[in-house]
Amino acid sequence: MRILVLGGNGFVGRAVVNDALAQGAEVTSFSRGLSGTPLPAAVTQLTGDRETGDYDALRTGEWDAVVDLSGFRTRDVDQAMAVLGDRAGRYVFVSSHAVYVRDLPAGTDETAPRREPLRDADVLTNDTYGPCKVACEDDVVERYGGRATIVRPGRVTGPGDSSGTALYWIRRGARGGRVALPTKPEAPLQLVDSRDVARLITRLVADDRSGAYNAIGPDSTIAELIRTAADLSGTSVDIVPVPFDAVPPRFPLIDPESEWGERRRNPAKARAAGMPVTPLRTTVADVLRWDHDRGTPPLDIGLTPDQEEQLLASH
Repeated sequence: MRILVLGGNGFVGRAVVNDALAQGAEVTSFSRGLSGTPLPAAVTQLTGDRETGDYDALRTGEWDAVVDLSGFRTRDVDQAMAVLGDRAGRYVFVSSHAVYVRDLPAGTDETAPRREPLRDADVLTNDTYGPCKVACEDDVVERYGGRATIVRPGRVTGPGDSSGTALYWIRRGARGGRVALPTKPEAPLQLVDSRDVARLITRLVADDRSGAYNAIGPDSTIAELIRTAADLSGTSVDIVPVPFDAVPPRFPLIDPESEWGERRRNPAKARAAGMPVTPLRTTVADVLRWDHDRGTPPLDIGLTPDQEEQLLASH
């Protein structure tokens, strides 16, 4: 099995590369080569730049499947597909749960209504990212038909997750003490381990499956995430709910209660296709270990200890 990964140096891309290698695949990675740690020696590394349309390195070669992790606007996928043509057997586009309309009830599956497509945006924001991914999905399906596969991850974490979105709360639980939480403790989460997303992708390729799949993790809550990190670190926490608007907008993992249904999607289709479910405790333990090994660099999101202390003093 020959797999081309567009964006193999990224967080989820690295997990896909590692899983594909473990399954005995021949792996080629296409990226700018400017970020991330070196890929395994077994990976054929091709250099290009999707932002500038530099796909020269992909003008030769054939692959059983392409896994597109770095397509965000239609020009990205359209240019890649134009270059690859039928030299790619299956096109797996890694999309996002942001494609779905807001305020859906709990339990929706891959047939839930999507947002209106947006073919381009000068800046990818919370309002444009999802619609741009919708347009990308449509173009991939139009071009490859039954050879198109769409994977829609929810919120992803795991070793290598430097975004800080889940890591903020994992670190916060590990530190212990009074924790300012700008939502209810029972706010739902379905954090998915990056390695589970990767395993789903490689299974879909191996089984030659088409269609769309929601890649989501086990049901949990924000309080469970914090307390799990505390327990693993030998600390204890006292979770103190504070007002939603007492922290900056788009605070890590915090959603309005009207959007909670989106954190309880139906995972049945992806799990039936072979996606494993790593327990939350295992994922958190592995993230803590990875973060410690890299020296726990500062995060640029969330509250600083001083800011949190000031907020707690008033609640």
